[in-house]
Amino acid sequence: MVVICPKCKVRLKVADEKIAPEGSRFKCPKCSTVLLVKRPVPKARPLDEHTVLLAHEEPSVLERLKNVLSPKGYRVIAVSDGIAAMVNATKELPSLAVLGVSIPKIYGFEVCRRLKSRPETKDMKIILIASVYDENKYRRSPQSLHGADDYIEAFQIEELLGEKIDALKGIGGNAAVGPSPAPGKTTEGHAVSKDAGGEKRTLVEETPLQPMVKPQAAAGGEAVEKARRLARTILSDIYLYSKAKVDDSIRNGTFHKTFAPELKEGLKLYENRIPAEVKKLGDFFNETIASFIDKKKKELG
Repeated sequence: MVVICPKCKVRLKVADEKIAPEGSRFKCPKCSTVLLVKRPVPKARPLDEHTVLLAHEEPSVLERLKNVLSPKGYRVIAVSDGIAAMVNATKELPSLAVLGVSIPKIYGFEVCRRLKSRPETKDMKIILIASVYDENKYRRSPQSLHGADDYIEAFQIEELLGEKIDALKGIGGNAAVGPSPAPGKTTEGHAVSKDAGGEKRTLVEETPLQPMVKPQAAAGGEAVEKARRLARTILSDIYLYSKAKVDDSIRNGTFHKTFAPELKEGLKLYENRIPAEVKKLGDFFNETIASFIDKKKKELG
């Protein structure tokens, strides 16, 4: 980049890699004035009003969501887990995200919290899709939307999703948006910079560690994933509708006791729906609960 000395007006060329993130000081070779040089702040990319991100573990639900949104002219990005949702949300910057709360790898409500805390995605409109393994059980709004702008039950997609999106975007009930061209291919990498003294610093994006999969569980394929999916659904329902109570019970080490009736009911459903040969491959119900509790303990401190 080129800077101009404020005293002698000489134009000086400074290599970008020699400018630290917080700025670096240089001495003008002509008049010895010390200059504080900072990199120009890149202009923030606006959210793409024509793009919507969909994240759900059930292919059938993703298809139903597409059937509602594609006719309205949106470019749809569909993914099936929380990591893919985060990657696409931060790279593509859709103006709207519709997230299932029980998606694997990172729960949907956690994806929502992270996106709302980032400056480039904080204004993204987010709708959560509650799991609700028993739609007759919950007849009230979730205790917390985790920063989301609205929520919907899966069985209400065709009836209410379009209306909720139009309300969030402030457009008419039948208004449509024009499709945008497909974006260019992007790649992930490391950002490298040097400070004024030439010391090299590498900024590495945080990559969530993936749990080790037991060989016998991997052999179960889709059947095992369905078991884990049901366990996540049961657990995410408990958390979505009783967030404060769940957090308190985890802090106090009383989660299993506090939610004994809900867990008993959930286990009964799990036992009835999961084949015996899949249950022999692992206790996916209690593994999901233990993983969730461990993660929440770390978050709650």
